[in-house]
Amino acid sequence: MSGTGTALEKALSALAEGVPLSRAALQEFSDLDPTSLQTVARLWPGIPAKLKHTFLDGLHGLADESTLVSFDDLARQLLSDPDGQVRLRAIRLLGESQDPRLAASFLKILASDDDAEARREAAAALGRFVELGELEEIPESTHRQVVDALLGTVTSEDTVAIRRRALESLGYSSKPEVATLIESSFRRENPDWQASAMVAMGLSSDERWEEHVLSRLLDENPGVRLAAVQAAGELRLGSARQLLFQVLEEEDESEVSSAAIWSLSQIGGEEARIYIQGLLDLAEEDEDVEFLEEVLENLEFTDELNRFDLLSVEPDQDD
Repeated sequence: MSGTGTALEKALSALAEGVPLSRAALQEFSDLDPTSLQTVARLWPGIPAKLKHTFLDGLHGLADESTLVSFDDLARQLLSDPDGQVRLRAIRLLGESQDPRLAASFLKILASDDDAEARREAAAALGRFVELGELEEIPESTHRQVVDALLGTVTSEDTVAIRRRALESLGYSSKPEVATLIESSFRRENPDWQASAMVAMGLSSDERWEEHVLSRLLDENPGVRLAAVQAAGELRLGSARQLLFQVLEEEDESEVSSAAIWSLSQIGGEEARIYIQGLLDLAEEDEDVEFLEEVLENLEFTDELNRFDLLSVEPDQDD
């Protein structure tokens, strides 16, 4: 490749030579027009596979940090890339897209892709369209196709990881058979299936799962414990507050502790505020300070919602 040309071409040339791309260079790939997409298609084959993967991971990180960039157009083009790891990363880059047309692409990957990791990522990504369907924000036919495909995947002979992701994505669904699948997965002896059941419960917005979640907050398996802690926050279970404090007192896994702190911010309450503010006062690492400030901001949002919910409750009209 030549080092001359547009900024986009120069970035691709540098990438092919193994030169790390700056944040500014990564931003060149945001909101690509058709001509730029053709440029990528022309130069992309000359880039080594590992460098492609690192590059796409960099785009994903940038997208997580900034709402001012969008790599959707590039990611759509890469959904048909011959490299399964590129396809997987393309699906991740489309994580915030609500375009119902993507459902067909993800369904195709789930049904027939030869890369198991890409199929697993597609199963996870389809959960967004289950949610959008429940909110009636996509065509009913698309919603039905997605739910039926995920139901079929859960009960298929595909790999356990893919079937579990399909179950988690179905957590958004209100179909009665989904609740049955979640319950049966929760009752399995396999902790991985139990954890996936917890994830689905958290996404369901259904308080029927309250006792199930509470019963696993102190589970001996870290994966189950993490999923239960996250589900308690997603479901805003006030009954989980004291157990979450107990988790924080006893927990050795930092991921579980961070999840418990975040879940407290989703549940809200003055006790949670005092506890989290105390952690912030003691924090020394910049990363910890940033996280706890974000937690307090989310807690404030939660408490505002809770106050609104209280004000919106109508008095009894029995009299």
